[in-house]
Amino acid sequence: MRPEAVVALLAEPTRLRVFSAVVLGASTLPAAAEAAGVSAKETAVALRRLQGGGLVVESEGLLAARTGHFKDIVRDTRTTEEPERHGYADEEVESLLRTFVRDGRLVRLPSQWGRRRIVLQHLTHRTFSTDTTYDERSVNEELKVWCEGAGTDHVTVRRYLVDLCLLGREAGRYWLRTDIQPAL
Repeated sequence: MRPEAVVALLAEPTRLRVFSAVVLGASTLPAAAEAAGVSAKETAVALRRLQGGGLVVESEGLLAARTGHFKDIVRDTRTTEEPERHGYADEEVESLLRTFVRDGRLVRLPSQWGRRRIVLQHLTHRTFSTDTTYDERSVNEELKVWCEGAGTDHVTVRRYLVDLCLLGREAGRYWLRTDIQPAL
């Protein structure tokens, strides 16, 4: 089943509610109608569409949800999707960054310092320019974008960047350090 077909089936609120009721155990039309909070007629219409789309089956008078489609869709999407590339020739670095950086966001920081340094160095070189100095507010704004949804806050990341000598800091001004050899 194609992802678009599943989304189309579940995009209508009544069908979504009826499907949810079946997933949660409603095995008859009256039970599904009651659990979904919709009329029996609306439930019957929704069930016909869900059965036609293969998300609900009826066997011996009992309804059951077919949720295996979701796993298949995820599996198919993963195998056809090209892994995110970050622009490094070293496959170990690419693999590390795919683990901790997704869609331009920091997922979380590695616990090992060597790995953490590589991830933070990637973040630093993608965010800051060598010929610019930044005030603390600008650094925070840039890092907030990376840390949105991560388990680490931007202030912690900023401290790590200074501690690992990736950013220099003096008198409230920050700059990308170029005097340190990159690990990447």
